[in-house]
Amino acid sequence: MSTGFTPEQQRYLEGLVAGVSAVAGGPAAAEPTGPDAAHLIAMKKAEAEGGKLADPEKFKRQEHPFDAYERMKQQAASGDYPAPQDNFRWRFYGLFYVAPNQNSYMCRLRMPNGILTHWQMAGLGRLADSHGGGYAHITTRANLQIREIEAANAVSMIEAIQDLGLCTRGSGADNIRNVTGTPTAGIDPQELLDTRSYTRDWHFHILNDRSLYGLPRKFNVAFDGGGKVGALEDTNDIGFQAVEVDEGAGVEPGVWFRVAIGGITGHKDFARDTGIVVRPSEATQVADAIVRVFIDHGNRTDRTKARLKYLLDAWGLERFLEAVEQKLDRKLDRIDARHIKDRIPPDRMAHLGVHSQRQAGLNWIGVVLPSGKLTSAQMRGLADVSGRLGDGDIRLTVWQNLILSGVADDNVPAAVQAIDDLGLSTRATSIRAGLVSCTGNTGCKFSAADTKGTAELIAEYIESRFDLDQPINIHLTGCHHSCAQHHISDIGLLACKISKGENAEPVEGFHIYVGGGFGANATIGREIWQDVENADCPAAIEKLLVAYLAYRASPHESFFEFANRYPVETLVKLAEEKAA
Repeated sequence: MSTGFTPEQQRYLEGLVAGVSAVAGGPAAAEPTGPDAAHLIAMKKAEAEGGKLADPEKFKRQEHPFDAYERMKQQAASGDYPAPQDNFRWRFYGLFYVAPNQNSYMCRLRMPNGILTHWQMAGLGRLADSHGGGYAHITTRANLQIREIEAANAVSMIEAIQDLGLCTRGSGADNIRNVTGTPTAGIDPQELLDTRSYTRDWHFHILNDRSLYGLPRKFNVAFDGGGKVGALEDTNDIGFQAVEVDEGAGVEPGVWFRVAIGGITGHKDFARDTGIVVRPSEATQVADAIVRVFIDHGNRTDRTKARLKYLLDAWGLERFLEAVEQKLDRKLDRIDARHIKDRIPPDRMAHLGVHSQRQAGLNWIGVVLPSGKLTSAQMRGLADVSGRLGDGDIRLTVWQNLILSGVADDNVPAAVQAIDDLGLSTRATSIRAGLVSCTGNTGCKFSAADTKGTAELIAEYIESRFDLDQPINIHLTGCHHSCAQHHISDIGLLACKISKGENAEPVEGFHIYVGGGFGANATIGREIWQDVENADCPAAIEKLLVAYLAYRASPHESFFEFANRYPVETLVKLAEEKAA
C-alpha cells in the first residue's frame, strides 16, 4: 500500500524518528539515510554530548526547507508573511523577510563569478519594477539583491528569476553562498588563470547536491585568478588563489590553486594558508571534502561559534586537514612557499574606468554606483549598453560596482556617454573607488545606522574639499556581522547607538577604525574613535585624511602604510592637531 510520501519525505521521516527516539531514550533506531543524513547525525551527536541544538537546527530537523515549497506557495497565495521559523527556511530559496525595517521580502540571487548577461540584467530590471521596489543592490559578494517584494509576489519572483536562467537557491541561511571569482576573468592581461569555469563547476556542484545545504552556518568560497581586480579570497571560508609554482617544489611546475581556509574578518580572522596546492581541475573535489568535514563537526549548538574558523580554533589546522584527506582518501600536495612565484598585486582602481583587455582592441569599463544601488531604469540602460557596444557580459565586483566588458576601442566614447546619460559614471575619485557599505537600517533590522546614507555624506563632503592622489578604502557596516568588512578597510566604520541621556532617544553613530588591509596587507583595523554621530563622521574622516597628507613619509606612501606606522594615540594627536 502506498504511504502517500515521496521517497525523499520517507528518508526525512526516518531521520526525524531516529532523533526523537534518541532524545526520548526509546529503542535504538536505524541511522538516518538519504541526502540529509550527515546533518541529522551531527545534530543527534551534539545532543548525545549534552548540547542543546540552536533554534535554526531544530527548524531544519522539524521540516527541511526544500520539503516546504508548497507551503511557501500557499503563504504567498494568501499574502501572508512568515513566522520566524519559516523566515529562516525561506532563506534557503533566497527570500528574506526583513521586517520591521521593511514589511516585505528581499530576494538575493546567486551567479557564479558574479557574471550575468545583458538580457538577464534587463530581465531583472523588469522584475524589480513588477515585483519589487524598482531598484537593486550589488553586494560585497558580487551579487544582486532586489528589495520591497510583497508576500504575494515572493514565489513568482524566484520562479521568474529561474526563467531568466538565474537562481536564488541557497543564497541565504546555513548554506554555501554566492561563489565569487576574479571579475575580469578571461579578459585580464595579468591573470594567471581564468576562474570562470572553476566557479561554475563549484556553483553547479552545490546546486545539484542537497546534502551540501543546511550547514552549521553560512559558508563562503572565492576563486582568485591573479588579475587586476581582487576577489578578497582571504576573507572566505575557503580561498583558492591562483599561483605559479616553479621547479623543485615536488609538484609539476605551473599554475595551481593555493588553498587558505577559515577566513571571517567580521570575527577578526583571515583565511589561514594551509601550505596546500591543488590542481585547478580538483578544486571542487577538495572544496567538497572541506565542507563535509565542517558538516560533520561544526558547532550545531552555539551560533556564535558555528563558523569554520571556530572548528579550526578547536582542532588546530593539522587535525582538520587530516580529516579532509580522510574524506578524499588521499594525501594533498604541500609545498614550501619559497617555490611560489611572486604575484603582480591587484590595481586598486582597475574596477573603475576604461582598461585595455588581453584581447587586442577591446576594453572593460568599470561603472561607479552610488553605494552599490541601481534603479531599474539604470539596470535596463546598462543592459542596453552592454548588448549594443560590448560583448553582452555584465560583471559584478566585491566593491559593489560593475564592469561592462568587450567594448571595442571605437565604441568606448559612446559607451562612456551612455553610462553618463543614465546618471552613472565611469570616473571615480579615490574616495568613491573604495567606498563600500552594507544595506543599513533602511532595510536591515540588525543595522544600528543608515550606512548608505552616511557613506554618501562622507563621499560628498571629502570630494568637495580636496583631491586624494592615492585610493582610500572606506567601509561602513551596520552591525557586528560586518557585511561591509569594516575591519579590513583603510578606514572602517561600525554602526552604533549613542546615548543622549536618560530622557532622550539614542542617536545613530559609528565607531571608527583605521589601518585595516587585505591580500598582501592583511591586517585587522584598530579602533581610533568611539561613538561618533552620523553628522560628525565626514569631518572625522577629513581629519584623518588631512593628517595623512601632511605626515606621510612620501607622496607614494599609502594610507595603510601611514596608519600602521603609528600607535592609535599618535594618530589621534596628529588628526586633532591638523584639525585645529
